[in-house]
Amino acid sequence: MMQSKTSLSRRHLLKWAGAGTTVAIASAVLPNFGISAALAAELGDGDIGVLNYAYALEQLEAAFYTQALENPFGNMQVNDQRILQQIRDHEIAHRDFLKRALGSNAIPALEVDFSAVDFSSRASVLGTADVFENLGVAAYNGAGQLISTPDYLVAAGSIVSVEARHAAAIADLLRPFSAEAAGRGNVDHKGLDKALLPSMVLPNAAPFIVTEVTAATLP
Repeated sequence: MMQSKTSLSRRHLLKWAGAGTTVAIASAVLPNFGISAALAAELGDGDIGVLNYAYALEQLEAAFYTQALENPFGNMQVNDQRILQQIRDHEIAHRDFLKRALGSNAIPALEVDFSAVDFSSRASVLGTADVFENLGVAAYNGAGQLISTPDYLVAAGSIVSVEARHAAAIADLLRPFSAEAAGRGNVDHKGLDKALLPSMVLPNAAPFIVTEVTAATLP
């Protein structure tokens, strides 16, 4: 198993992590991008593969919120802006934490494409954010069982709790005072969030990532 060349203490891991469902995307609304083999990024195996997997998702989320705030939809309310800014800052912190943890094992910066998102539309921006956040929660929940290093598992647990807060905040913006903010549709009959393996998550994220991300050694 490959090991990260960057050694981080538990306290340092938690510092960075803290700074910071059922997920269904109809194929009809997803764009089909031509992917260049020259841009391929192999995640790796073991803990390195899992961290790179999380790093890829955090890159996607950080880029999305950055673009959403650089191109704000019309009549963006103060509360919308405040929440989107907070989430953006958290996602950037998560992304940077994972990059530091991975060191030289990190995959390169990914090229993303949000042409399917109408950034002038509040519904489109928040709807996409809703998908990304719930996908992220399910991804971290599913990846936990694949992590063998205790410090990484603790950090992932801290990050996923923040992602769940993001999902709830976005749901409340979309559907104020509704049961949806409490997780209806994203929580199973036992009151638990869904847990999805990389093979289930990456196809949902892939339409927004131009760089080919391969995870041959992850389930």
